[in-house]
Amino acid sequence: MAKRVYQAWKGKNKFLLGGRLIFGPDARSLFITVSLIVVPVVIFCVFVARNLLHKFPAYNSGCAVLIVAIAFTIHVLVLLLMTSTRDPGIVPRASHPPEEEFSYDTRTEIGGRHTPSLTFPRIKEVMVNGMLVKVKYCDTCMIYRPPRCSHCSICNNCVERFDHHCPWVGQCIGQRNYRYFFLFVSSSTLLCIYVFAMCALYIKFLMDGDYPTVWKAMKKSPASVVLMIYCFVALWFVGGLTGFHLYLIGTNQTTYENFRYRGDNRVSAYNRGFLNNFIDVLCTEIKPSRINLRAYVQDETARPPPASRTRDVEEEPASSPRVKVEDDLEIGGDLLKISRRRNYEEVDEEMGGRNSNELHGALSESELMVGSDTQVPVIRSDVKNSSWGRRSGSWDLSPGVLAASSSATEGDMPSQKSTR
Repeated sequence: MAKRVYQAWKGKNKFLLGGRLIFGPDARSLFITVSLIVVPVVIFCVFVARNLLHKFPAYNSGCAVLIVAIAFTIHVLVLLLMTSTRDPGIVPRASHPPEEEFSYDTRTEIGGRHTPSLTFPRIKEVMVNGMLVKVKYCDTCMIYRPPRCSHCSICNNCVERFDHHCPWVGQCIGQRNYRYFFLFVSSSTLLCIYVFAMCALYIKFLMDGDYPTVWKAMKKSPASVVLMIYCFVALWFVGGLTGFHLYLIGTNQTTYENFRYRGDNRVSAYNRGFLNNFIDVLCTEIKPSRINLRAYVQDETARPPPASRTRDVEEEPASSPRVKVEDDLEIGGDLLKISRRRNYEEVDEEMGGRNSNELHGALSESELMVGSDTQVPVIRSDVKNSSWGRRSGSWDLSPGVLAASSSATEGDMPSQKSTR
């Protein structure tokens, strides 16, 4: 059965509802973020907002305090889910490197032979708004990253207009969810301000009634004090984050670009002015996702080897193993002939030219009888039974040679007597 894209996904993302929701690998931190929002609001509704219902008698406006708190909380949670469950702008991976960008360098020499090596440019330059922008090649995704795209090491994906990876939402922040992330952070800031203001108002109502001092009013409603402290601390984080991203939107930067190029004093190719930058980030239509997680994975056909590589291999027949073995055999045969010829010369020198013709004839006959494959053992056995093939050591002849010389001497004696 064919798999869907989310089932064969190579990144570290997690999926729910059959690939309809996509999370980062640290999606569990989302429960902590939700609890940090919901628990304080529940405490506020039970111990503060309920007591404020009768403080605004006109038109039952006290109920608005509770309704606004609940509606604001739901709004923040929806923005959180839209940020963490949405495709941030993942660029699909390639199944193989871009072949048109590769070249074969035949100048590489290994072992005395030219071996083709695979080379391709790591950085390319593209024109963006009249300025040259460098784009890099991603080894993991096997693509040239689009401008402002970066690879997230946590999710193991290339993300368009990569801002950062937020552990609080468990997702990368990129082109397709940055707007919801900013709205989530700014709405959380407003919620903190609202809860802090309502708690302070309730303390003020207590001081105007039966608890004239601040300390007595705080003892009467300790929940208000705890919530005020909590909101004050949270404002330093979400409030500071909101201000920082307001600056980034106004200058059309990302968090990644701001930290990386902070000291370069470079002119941004994407800065179109304060108002236009806000319109681009918050008001333009969000691009559709480039990945279809519910689509079926297509079987990839095997690609033929590159023609340039085949051509390089065909141009090097001398480097094949068969030719190398044949060369080695020819060299070995030449060495055997040289060794045999040297043995002949040494025998001639030691015998002083005596019976050299008979010796060469005997050796030649033995070679013909045994064959070319056993030439070396014949020569070695002959030399082994005598001392003719040695350059040093004893010069005593072997018993076989002595017997041959004595028989030859005895055969010559009758001829000498007859001549006499």
